[in-house]
Amino acid sequence: MTDERLGDGLWVALAQLPRGAGVVFRHYATVPAERRRLLAAVARVCRARRLMLVVAGKPIRDWPGHGRIPTHGRRGSLTWPAHDRREAIAAARAGALLVFVSPVFATRSHPGAVGLGPLRAAAIARGLPVMRIALGGMDAGRFRRVAGLGFDGWAAIDAWQVVPPHELSR
Repeated sequence: MTDERLGDGLWVALAQLPRGAGVVFRHYATVPAERRRLLAAVARVCRARRLMLVVAGKPIRDWPGHGRIPTHGRRGSLTWPAHDRREAIAAARAGALLVFVSPVFATRSHPGAVGLGPLRAAAIARGLPVMRIALGGMDAGRFRRVAGLGFDGWAAIDAWQVVPPHELSR
């Protein structure tokens, strides 16, 4: 997941992703012209490194992917957020390719929100016929704790910062 907090660390994060990983381009607070420019640069890196790229939120006008990359959480979307079992089932029924179950742990992206915890998050994801991605306060260590609970992968913003996300919430 990208956003403005990454700053120039975005490029380091993209370089660290393994082949087959994906990038959800967010940068919602970036002014439109700059967001288009940044997306084009991120797309070049993703193509070169064979990373999947999804644009979250409203499509970006004048970008080649406009109109072809479904938005987050709508019928026909590639990705879908699920904060409870009802949303997870709706995602599968709507044809999402992957579901972001969140927040597994407390996260700076949603100050004050209580994390689901690994077991509740796993119950939301259990048995879905789509990829299940753990989101919210995640890093590689925390993914090792939840991977055996049925998650196919994890997503994060703060994990790509110098300080691990669980240190940021202290």
